Amino acid sequence: MTVKIDPSWYEVLKSQFEAPYFSELKNFLVAERQQYTCYPPGSKIFNAFDSTPFDKVKVVIIGQDPYHEPGQAMGLCFSVPQGVVVPPSLVNIIKEINSDLGLSIPTTRGDLSGWAEQGVLLLNATLTVRAHQAGSHQRHGWETFTDAAIHELSQRRNGIVFLLWGSYAIAKKSLIDTTKHHILTAPHPSPLSAYRGFFGCRHFSQTNALLQQQGLAPIDWAKIY
Repeated sequence: MTVKIDPSWYEVLKSQFEAPYFSELKNFLVAERQQYTCYPPGSKIFNAFDSTPFDKVKVVIIGQDPYHEPGQAMGLCFSVPQGVVVPPSLVNIIKEINSDLGLSIPTTRGDLSGWAEQGVLLLNATLTVRAHQAGSHQRHGWETFTDAAIHELSQRRNGIVFLLWGSYAIAKKSLIDTTKHHILTAPHPSPLSAYRGFFGCRHFSQTNALLQQQGLAPIDWAKIY
């Protein structure tokens, strides 16, 4: 497995890469790829960590696992490559941004790499998935790895805004030092739950206000390609 990851993250997570569980995870992934199509492509597995260096993280959005249909997964949670049909949850995220900030971002755009470049860590708890089978790579070690990443951010950094949408992401609160960081929670943006409080949560304006209170530049949420 070729690891393409920003050196700052590699330094922070070196002990995880060297841990016994990670060797088992690599063996699992090799076996999976021999039998099945898996997503995202190998070079994109650590895209979240490669796109947003450790010391540049200002905001963290936590997803569950990658999209599992062809061409969708790109290693950034909720994001799809340019030209790919935008999934329903992301459509709802864009609708809330437009409502919150008075913007008119087309819901046909879905590449969030412009957020990652500004310091938004788009982190799935599980970094790979078998084609057409949601959750198929859960409980094989990825959660240990990504929980370690969240813990290291919590311990070593200050003032990060964590956006936790849905019960799965909200459960990650236990990894975050709330005396040092900001946590905003809402229902998941999925069509099944968005109307229960994701719409109207105004997390995007709140995030920018929290960043600006710290003297940091706000996120340009319109940078969706």
